[in-house]
Amino acid sequence: MLLMPVVWTVCQAQPQTKASAAQTDPVSAVVNSATDPKAPLHVTPIHTTHPEFFSGISGPGHPVPGDGSGGYRTGREGTMYRGTEPAKPGWLELGDRARGTAVRDGLIPPLRPIWELHLRDTIINQGGDGFYYMSGSSGDNIWDVTSGIELWRSKDLQQWDYVGLVWSFAKDATWEKNARYVWAPEIHYVRGNYCFAYCVAGGQGGGTGILKSSTGKPEGPYVYALTNNARIGGGIDATLFEDDDGSVYFTSGGAGSIRKMLPDLSGFDGPAHSIQFEKPADGSWTRNNIAQEGASLFKHSGIYYLGGAAFYQPTNSTSPRYSSVVAMSTNIFGPYKNWEEAVPCGGGGNYFQGPDGFWYCTYFGNDDQSPWREKPGMVRIDFEPDGKIKIADEQPAFILQAGAPTHWRMATNSAASSVNNPK
Repeated sequence: MLLMPVVWTVCQAQPQTKASAAQTDPVSAVVNSATDPKAPLHVTPIHTTHPEFFSGISGPGHPVPGDGSGGYRTGREGTMYRGTEPAKPGWLELGDRARGTAVRDGLIPPLRPIWELHLRDTIINQGGDGFYYMSGSSGDNIWDVTSGIELWRSKDLQQWDYVGLVWSFAKDATWEKNARYVWAPEIHYVRGNYCFAYCVAGGQGGGTGILKSSTGKPEGPYVYALTNNARIGGGIDATLFEDDDGSVYFTSGGAGSIRKMLPDLSGFDGPAHSIQFEKPADGSWTRNNIAQEGASLFKHSGIYYLGGAAFYQPTNSTSPRYSSVVAMSTNIFGPYKNWEEAVPCGGGGNYFQGPDGFWYCTYFGNDDQSPWREKPGMVRIDFEPDGKIKIADEQPAFILQAGAPTHWRMATNSAASSVNNPK
């Protein structure tokens, strides 16, 4: 989640009769369904917002045509777009905000999205049924309004089915009901059940929370997990992690602290542990948190990886990129060391093990160096002998642009060599 400056203002819904709605906003005459992208919004829209401009859901999506380049850039100024889908009235031109220079410069493979879908903050995790589930910030413009939390699933990470709108403001909200949008909802399968870590903002009632399925099924229904509807501060980008012993931990934002949860996820088992880490010696990262936002936490071969998203600008670069950064520790509470830019342009997402046994980092594109923006993607990673993450040389063909070599780094090095050493 890229956090722009947010003013926490009251956006009070005004009573409105059907007659006055029909006179002032003919769009409101459409069918009122929580899963209909043309349904009326759950709170009074601001300015001219209505479904023709900004739907609150992204919907099923479909296979990616072509190379999937272009995409979306959302913000308070509106939605920018370039691609094969029909743009809505009032949308703006994307321009050159997805130039793909990270591919040209050999930082990342020639990636393409895994599904044609408007989705920020992409999260993919395996459920208890063997399916992979995908969630994230959805809707036409998450800076304006969203309908709730959407979910997709896949057996092979290539063909995605739409589970639907599994939690909505209109039907399911409690303390969140006066907020305007959900940011970065993450699906996790922990302690034998499906849960979401999420945050809401806009209007009244902003904060972070945890949902759990009341049926043990990924489609829910979902109910609030914490006792007495207690919200977790006003942070963003929450995540959950289940350790080998079944203990569940919570972190959010820039991963500045970690909290252990009670076994039933109804609250926290003790205070938050502030995270200490070694900053890189070259001075390329000077913040006091490991990441800027988009916190993530996972474990591989006995090492905990704590990180998130950061606008990272190395000393030899002329512009920052929205990358996935991590640091490592053998203790979940740290201290952490070996801070690194693990996946250039990777952004806020997560790391997971795929059906082929390899590990992947999700990718959604959130800077001008990316080949696309705000669509779900992924990239295969490897672990160095010292545990550090690198993008794997061999990538599965389905996440690459058509005709691209699966051993992309070898091909990139060969091309660079031919340029530098012409015959």
